[in-house]
Amino acid sequence: MTVVRVYTKPSCGPCVATKRALDAKGIEYVEEKATDPQNMEAIKALGFMSAPVVVAGEDMWSGFQIGRINELAERIKEEK
Repeated sequence: MTVVRVYTKPSCGPCVATKRALDAKGIEYVEEKATDPQNMEAIKALGFMSAPVVVAGEDMWSGFQIGRINELAERIKEEK
């Protein structure tokens, strides 16, 4: 099963929108603080500079991307 991690920052509109969309699709995720130094380094190593960052296996992106969330929901549905 795919583990989904969402790196978020406080007061981040796209972060809230991403979490709401994941919740609406029934996608379980682990929320990580993008502001923690260790997480900041991990995000930078992946090549991202803005939050949120979503990591689901080999699939990853930054920002609020409803199309990617929909694709992820379908992939997770197929895994079950």
